[in-house]
Amino acid sequence: MTQIKFRMIEDNLEPELVTKQTINLINSWLAQHQITQNEVQKAMLFSHVKAMVERAKTLEKLPQIDPALFDELSEESLALARKTVNLFDNLSIEESYLLAVHYEVAKAN
Repeated sequence: MTQIKFRMIEDNLEPELVTKQTINLINSWLAQHQITQNEVQKAMLFSHVKAMVERAKTLEKLPQIDPALFDELSEESLALARKTVNLFDNLSIEESYLLAVHYEVAKAN
């Protein structure tokens, strides 16, 4: 299976469309891991992914984050977050730490 890669700038992709596609991919991955979200978690994840996609388009960077702050997150959540961030060719690792928090909270359901 070929890895999907959203090249926001090079391919002049529309953030709204890419956000929807990314959410669909995330939902399929969460289902594979039997992780469910409530409506509030879905809305928060959508908001985060939308902002992440916009940053991929504008090249805005998050501030540096101390990875030690996220030591208590499971490897499963971190791996899903890295997989999500790797869909884009120009996002920083900091994105995955913040996104992993969403996955970890959903896992707690």
